[in-house]
Amino acid sequence: MTNSAPRRTVLAAALAAAAVGAAAPAAFAGPGRPHGGSGAAGTTGSAAATRKPPVDYHAWTSYTDWRCGTAKGARAEGGKRPGLLIGHPSGTVDYPDPHTGTTATWEYASWTAPVRKLPTPASEVVASWNADTPAGTWVQIELYGTYTDGTKTPWYVLGRWAAGDEDIKRTSVDDQTDGKSRIWTDTFAIDDTTGTLRLASYQLRLTLYRKPGGTKSPKVWRLGAMGSDVPDRFEVPASHPGVGAGRELTVPRYSQNIHKGQYPEYDNGGEAWCSPTSSQMVIEYWGRKPTAKDLAWVDPAFADPQVCHAARYTFDYQYEGCGNWPFNAAYAATYRDMQGLVTRLGSLTDVEKLIRAGIPVITSQSFLATELDGAGYGTAGHLMCLIGFTADGDVVANDPASDSNDGVRNVYKRRQFENIWLRTKRYNASGKVVSGTGGVCYLYFPAKVSPAQKRVLAELGIR
Repeated sequence: MTNSAPRRTVLAAALAAAAVGAAAPAAFAGPGRPHGGSGAAGTTGSAAATRKPPVDYHAWTSYTDWRCGTAKGARAEGGKRPGLLIGHPSGTVDYPDPHTGTTATWEYASWTAPVRKLPTPASEVVASWNADTPAGTWVQIELYGTYTDGTKTPWYVLGRWAAGDEDIKRTSVDDQTDGKSRIWTDTFAIDDTTGTLRLASYQLRLTLYRKPGGTKSPKVWRLGAMGSDVPDRFEVPASHPGVGAGRELTVPRYSQNIHKGQYPEYDNGGEAWCSPTSSQMVIEYWGRKPTAKDLAWVDPAFADPQVCHAARYTFDYQYEGCGNWPFNAAYAATYRDMQGLVTRLGSLTDVEKLIRAGIPVITSQSFLATELDGAGYGTAGHLMCLIGFTADGDVVANDPASDSNDGVRNVYKRRQFENIWLRTKRYNASGKVVSGTGGVCYLYFPAKVSPAQKRVLAELGIR
């Protein structure tokens, strides 16, 4: 049984060194532009008072935030849900879409965030965003950073994204490296983490595109990034049952495996759809779902067509999979008043706090079949949804790698699950040392949350 494709190990092919220009929006110098693989590692733990936390999630979401950046043709909009739009385009650019073979001209405006100095210099950064992209529009997200040795990164492309797939094919960008760091699909990563070099600070740049002469604009509500530097480890400290013990959320159950063979153009069909299936479960937990019109393209003979829909609209045409972390968070935020982000948590204690507040957590982990009792499979990378804890503190998970919807709810031993999720190093079936996901998770929640939910999110550095 396979789930999402292995991250890093599968895509660590030879990468051609290529610099990305820093002057104009790192748009489209031509077909030879860099492209990028996929990554993981790290975790956050409770830090002592004198030790800075190894994870920093920071986001720009308010009208004041959008006004503080450097805009070139973009404008901030206030109101109930502040965001960034195209005001007066600052230029046009031709984009040769590598996945359609066509070239189109686009107007654009850009916004560059203030410098974010990381409390702990990072070995990895994962950005995530929430946006509305009407037909004829799309967005690009980039990162530019300063290393701890004072040198600079190139402008790295972290994603070219649209909610739909008619105008461009949403995509990560391969082959981006400067010899010190590189982009693995959705993750900025320092090449040699055994040394002292890290990323000390970064800026994000957002470029908004629309068809020339158009009046519609993308609108971005949230732009953030998680920087982390978690020590390599095979074992993590055990947490103990706490505020979430005995609490379970009622989250819809969807199996990815019942979709085997359906729409193989999206990551070989349902067997690899753990990420979009988990995303769809949580989206529907919050009372959102696709409309009948949205699902009209799906074969009516297929059960749970919304899972097929989620696979199509999270699919990364470069990665050739549905497991791009920020693309899943962005998909969740296409639903009414929803937000989605990618971060790292430090322990199951953090998850318990979220569960107690009514917020499910989608986690990314990899393991051998012998390392997680009751799973019945091993995986180089798999997403599942944590929905609660037993009275004894064991994990209750909606695991989409099940043969029926009824079989999706599983209980996993707390200690086993916590270790496979939080570790950054592990042994694969061949005995080779490979990376672990290090506490990566997706958090989806409404734009307006309860006071209790707001408090818990703030405790975890999320606003």
